Amino acid sequence: MKRQERIKALQKNLKGMELSGALLLYSRDIYYYTGTAQPACLLVLPDDYGLFVRSGYDFALEDIFISRDKVKDERRIENIAKASGLSGAEGKRLGTELDILTVEQFEGIRKAFPGFDFVNITPLLLELRKRKEPEEIERIRKSCEAVHAGHLAVMEELHEGMTELELAAAVENAHRLAGHEGIFFIRQPDFYMSRGPIGSGPNLAKISGVVYTITGVGLSAAVPAGPSLRKISRGDMIVIDIPTYVDGYHADQTRTYCLGPASGDMKSLYADLRAIADHLIGHMKAGMKCSDIYKMAFEQAQAQGLAGQFQNFGQGKRGRLIGHGIGIELNEPPILSEYDHSIIDNRFVVALDIHMMDEKGGVVKLEDMIHIREGGNEILTRSPRALIEIER
Repeated sequence: MKRQERIKALQKNLKGMELSGALLLYSRDIYYYTGTAQPACLLVLPDDYGLFVRSGYDFALEDIFISRDKVKDERRIENIAKASGLSGAEGKRLGTELDILTVEQFEGIRKAFPGFDFVNITPLLLELRKRKEPEEIERIRKSCEAVHAGHLAVMEELHEGMTELELAAAVENAHRLAGHEGIFFIRQPDFYMSRGPIGSGPNLAKISGVVYTITGVGLSAAVPAGPSLRKISRGDMIVIDIPTYVDGYHADQTRTYCLGPASGDMKSLYADLRAIADHLIGHMKAGMKCSDIYKMAFEQAQAQGLAGQFQNFGQGKRGRLIGHGIGIELNEPPILSEYDHSIIDNRFVVALDIHMMDEKGGVVKLEDMIHIREGGNEILTRSPRALIEIER
C-alpha cells in the first residue's frame, strides 16, 4: 500500500465500523496520514477528507503528500464541524483518539459535534500501521544506522571513571549527529524515561517502575530511570538501551558491554540469552500468535535450564512481554506477551527485547529489531550482537 492510499484504507474501515467519520488530532496520526506534523486536525469521512491546519499552514503545504486542495487554514473546531457536513448524518458516530485526548480537548469536540456518539478509533489506527510499507522499512533502516553510531561512540569513549551520564551523553551526541531528531514517541500520557535506559554495575539490578525493562536509576527521584552519576569501574557490565527517531521512524536496540574482560559467569549468561534470541528470530513467522512466541521463549529458557533467570526483575517479579512492534511510535502493537493473542504477519517489524538476571544481580540484555518476512526474518539493527568487551 502506497502512502497516498492510507486514507483510502482508513475510509474503507470507517464504512465497516458504521462510523460517520473520524477526527484525528494526535501529531503522529496526522503525520502518518498526511506527511506533516504541524498542529492540525484530520477529518476523514467515508468518501472525503480534509486537513485543517491550526498553525504552520505554509510549512504543512510543503510537507504533505496529500492533495493541496484538501488542506485548509483553520484552527476552530466548531468551524471544522460545520465544514464536515455531518450535522444530519445518520447514526452520528464519530471515531477519535479517546486514549490520548485530554478532557478539555474531548469536551471541545463533543460541543462541536452535538448528539454524536464517540468511538475510540485508536485500535484501528494501530492495526492499520502494523504492516510496514517498503518505504517505511527503509526509514527504519536509517534509524538503525543512527543507533549504530551510538554503539560506535561507546567503543570509542567508554573508559574507567566516566559516569553513566557522560557515557549516555556521548551516545546521544553520536545519535544526533547521525540524524536522530532528539525525541521519541510513546502513545500514553505522562510517560518519561530520560533519553533512554542505561545502567552499569549494581545499578542494573535496580529496576524502576516507570519502564518495563532494565532501567537504570536516573539522576534523581524526579525521573527515576536512565543514567546516573555513578562512575563506571573496570569489570562493570553496562547495558545501553537508548532509542533513535529518524525521518519519522524509531529504532530500538540494546547492547551489553563490559569494561575489561567479562567474568565466565557473565559470558555464559549472555551466550544463553543470545541462544534464546537466535531461536526466536529463526522460528518466528507469519501466522503465529504473539502469546505463542512468548511461550516459545520461556520454553527455550526452560530447556536451557534458565527459567529462573530469563526476564527476571528480582524480588519474585518477572517480565510478561519479550518485545513490541515499532515504527511511527517506539512501542506499537503487536506486543509479544502472554496477553496478546493477535497474529503476526509478514512485513511486521518487532523489537525483540529480552534479558537475564541471576540471583547475584548479574544482568545482561539484548534487543534487536526484526523484520518478519517470507524466506527468513531480517535483523534490521546492525551493531554486533556479541557481549562486547572493551579494553582501555
